[in-house]
Amino acid sequence: MDEKRSESVIKVFVDLYRKGYIYRGLRMVNWDPKALTALSDEEVVYKEEHGKLFYLKYYVENLESIENQKNLEEQGNVIHKDEKGYYAVVATTRPETIMGDTAMCINPKDPKNQWLRGKKVIVPLVGRVIPVIEDRYVEIEFGTGCLKVTPAHDKNDNMLGKTHNLETIDIFNADGTISEQSTLYVGMDRFDCRKQIVKDLEAAGLMEKVEDYTNKVGYSERNPDTVIEPRLSLQWFLRMQHFADIALPPVMNGEMHFYPQKYVNTYKNWLENIQDWCISRQLWWGHRIPAYYYADEQFVVAETAEEALELARKESGNANLQLSDLRQDEDALDTWFSSWLWPVSLFDGINHPDNEEIKYYYPTSDLVTGPDIIFFWVARMIMAGEEYMGKYPFKNVYFTGIVRDKLGRKMSKSLGNSPDPIELIEKYGADGVRMGMMLSAPAGNDILFDEALCEQGRNFNNKIWNAFRLVKGWQVADTAVDGSPVNKIATRWMEAKLKQANAELQDHFSKYRINDALMTVYKVFWDEFSSWYLEMVKPAYVNGQQEPIDRETYEATLRFFDILLKMLHPFMPFITEELWQALYDRKPGESIMRQELKLDEPNADELAVIKDIEDVKLIVSGVRTVRAQKNIAPKEKLTLQVVGGELTGSYGAAVMKMGNLESITQVAEKDSTASAFMVGTREYAVPLGDLIDVEAEIQKMEAQLQHLEGFLAGVMKKLSNERFVANAPEAVVALERKKQSDAEEKIASLKESIAALRK
Repeated sequence: MDEKRSESVIKVFVDLYRKGYIYRGLRMVNWDPKALTALSDEEVVYKEEHGKLFYLKYYVENLESIENQKNLEEQGNVIHKDEKGYYAVVATTRPETIMGDTAMCINPKDPKNQWLRGKKVIVPLVGRVIPVIEDRYVEIEFGTGCLKVTPAHDKNDNMLGKTHNLETIDIFNADGTISEQSTLYVGMDRFDCRKQIVKDLEAAGLMEKVEDYTNKVGYSERNPDTVIEPRLSLQWFLRMQHFADIALPPVMNGEMHFYPQKYVNTYKNWLENIQDWCISRQLWWGHRIPAYYYADEQFVVAETAEEALELARKESGNANLQLSDLRQDEDALDTWFSSWLWPVSLFDGINHPDNEEIKYYYPTSDLVTGPDIIFFWVARMIMAGEEYMGKYPFKNVYFTGIVRDKLGRKMSKSLGNSPDPIELIEKYGADGVRMGMMLSAPAGNDILFDEALCEQGRNFNNKIWNAFRLVKGWQVADTAVDGSPVNKIATRWMEAKLKQANAELQDHFSKYRINDALMTVYKVFWDEFSSWYLEMVKPAYVNGQQEPIDRETYEATLRFFDILLKMLHPFMPFITEELWQALYDRKPGESIMRQELKLDEPNADELAVIKDIEDVKLIVSGVRTVRAQKNIAPKEKLTLQVVGGELTGSYGAAVMKMGNLESITQVAEKDSTASAFMVGTREYAVPLGDLIDVEAEIQKMEAQLQHLEGFLAGVMKKLSNERFVANAPEAVVALERKKQSDAEEKIASLKESIAALRK
């Protein structure tokens, strides 16, 4: 509403009017009886409701008998008659509109209603005689095939009225009450009228029957509790076909990209079936329409009253006209008529199309918005950009999901289902709320809100903070000390892993998979950096005191932390800025926001290191699983046997440190007390010796063996049944054979282990 933007809106209105795209006319619009204003089609929200379908009797005028009635009925005609005479049956969900009926319509191809051709019928209660017209618009299968035509109160009826030159009777006032044009129920609210007219129709014997019926009812987006009313109204419209023609190609030919791609079809369908846009609103707040009336309904359109006066004098031929003789249109423009200019008007591109700002900033790169305003705003901004700049306003449109409650309802004040964001931030932190929402928001998909999402975000914040405190709490060796073999391989691996994660991150960003990008950096920080890297390089404790870390490893760790903070910053701006400032001594005014993240992709050697460390992690996990299964304390030193192979050098050192091992030995055959596991094709074993109760282990294994042998017997019984094998689906038989193979393998392994323990 500021001066430059307001000038831009008025200038565009005048320009489009003079180009012939804006016109004023009496047309059927969506009317909000509460706000007393017109709405565009996009401002109507349709809800499925359970209502009633009322079947009304429309008696045929002056019809006492029908010649050849029997023949007509044999031809498929459905003829109704009671003691009052012959009648047609009309099904309607809105009996309160019968006072505006000016015709009844049948389909000329409908065999059941041919007897009504050329007749006239009487509107029930009203007594008005109306013609029976024929049009293929009527659905033969819906209701009785007879349609009441109310041109003033239904868009499709209005079209029929124009086609067949029907009278138009507007029976509603602007506030939804019955108008004086109606012969009945004047001043009554439309829904109160519905209740009353149903009673009166039944009392008069004019109601054939009533059925339950489910249909979609349009509600005002401005007032969610108000049912819109189709209404003939004098409004301002913008012809949209020209704008659809210029806005569709950039999206369809790939010059502009939508994420997710599915919204391209939504956009295409709307533009290909576009209707003229009702741009006037009967509101006091907004840009006032620059139309000035000088005599009755004669008007001129101009940017200022002074310019309008000159035009009015010229058009009227009255040189004595004064400003006081002009009356400006009282309507305001639809909010979106100003919003659609935003990418251009923001830089004053309407008033001064060649200014330096618009040339530098237009077009922008990305628009992030919700899919619910794809027509209200996105499409219209593209139209305005193409019309006034000759270029679409952005290259990419990213559609976020809509946050809904657990029941899938859109959050709103009226439902009271929207959490207070300030309270959430106070409880979980701004970064926690941001991250929790983004983790569960795939592009274009809605989010069912749960506070647990924000709690997950807060927990990750705590993880980052604790990792920072751990690293900054280490003592660094004052002298240059070479890192241990474990530290050297750990830093090589972490360097490669960050390069790999960054490549994956950039790929997700390029495809606008924001939640996948966040999950990538979440995993690399939590799983790789915190759970594995920091554990690998963490200095050991000797006599209750932590040893210092070598400077080379420490500086590498700070560098990795710096990279991770840059990766996280777009998602978690506050904690990353805070920790980035504290990571090194920063100069005044420095900010992580201005930093670049440039990493090469990992080379072949680095990818090999990543693969090798994955094996290391599996071996360490195997050792830890043995500890957990056998209830061995983490501090207890163990030995690892490599059966038929070797694990030496820095990888072996990493396994020893992370698994808390005393030694790693190469053996041809594992120890009889060992608990074994596989990594790839290689077997590893942890000798347990005195760490376990041999007899208790044998008893446990024998119980497992007994259970497996019973299970195998059941499987074999099935497979020995010839009828089962012959008649069961192939997949079912194959599954049973797989069960047999797995059970036999486990039984053999248990027997081998029991025998070894008994030696």
